[in-house]
Amino acid sequence: MGENKKMLKLKLIKNLLFLALITVFSIYLSPGCNENPAEDTQTDDQFLQEVVTAGIGSNNEEEDDLMSGEKSDLDDGGAVDNGGGFDTPIDSLIKWGRRVISVNVNINITSEGDSLKNVNVTRTINGNFIIVGMVNGNLDTVVKPYTEVIYRTAVFKRIAHTPRPRFNWKVYKVSMADGGTTAPQNSNDYIQMQKIDVYVNGNLTYTFNGPDFAQNIFVTKRFGGDGIPKFHLGEQVRVVVTTVSQQSEQDIVAWHWARNTFGFHRVPFTMTSSIPNPNGPGYLRTFEKTVTIYAGHRYGV
Repeated sequence: MGENKKMLKLKLIKNLLFLALITVFSIYLSPGCNENPAEDTQTDDQFLQEVVTAGIGSNNEEEDDLMSGEKSDLDDGGAVDNGGGFDTPIDSLIKWGRRVISVNVNINITSEGDSLKNVNVTRTINGNFIIVGMVNGNLDTVVKPYTEVIYRTAVFKRIAHTPRPRFNWKVYKVSMADGGTTAPQNSNDYIQMQKIDVYVNGNLTYTFNGPDFAQNIFVTKRFGGDGIPKFHLGEQVRVVVTTVSQQSEQDIVAWHWARNTFGFHRVPFTMTSSIPNPNGPGYLRTFEKTVTIYAGHRYGV
């Protein structure tokens, strides 16, 4: 009798554990069953807006995710240094950087028949440009409100006809971003990028022509193009930027990328030439930076 009670108790515990596992498994699966109810009523244009503002994934490995990171790419979070002290040649400059306060995204979508949709994306960024430096031997901080306008274009191509827009449309073409500050001054009145040459392992691999860099269009690999330029682990990448500057003082050109495990980062380029502009006023200058893609770098676009 005692053994029967013991077996009954064990059986009861097993049944309770089994029921508990079923409950946990059901809870774990329940989000997948419903996914996102809003997708069922989402229009084509609403989905395209989602892609250009938020992307489609969380790992930033898809070409569709390229456009979603522009806010974080341009936000230093405040004044930061380059990890090595002063920014030469301005030896009184200790830290500088942008703090983004608000971003307004304007999206204009036009259709070409039933198979293509053109998306023009304009981001208006408002924030503060913060400078920390030495003035007459004293540490001083300047906070300067600014407005920056950046735009790019994307073309989506239809690949299916289903009730769910995310299964129907994929990025076909996407341009580089272009823009600059519009207030308190127009950045193009002072300095303008003309060209970017990219050398991979010593070979000229990409040339991007300006001053309107949004004219550089990439066809995604999904549709047989070369896709957005990517670099592989261990490759040496040398970037040469050509500018026209209206100032006799040397400009600061920096490579700026978004937050990683070490915080926000920015590295200055080295000016390698400066001559009078042969095509007008100002100075024609080149700035260079060489980096090696380290073995532990995370993949992404």
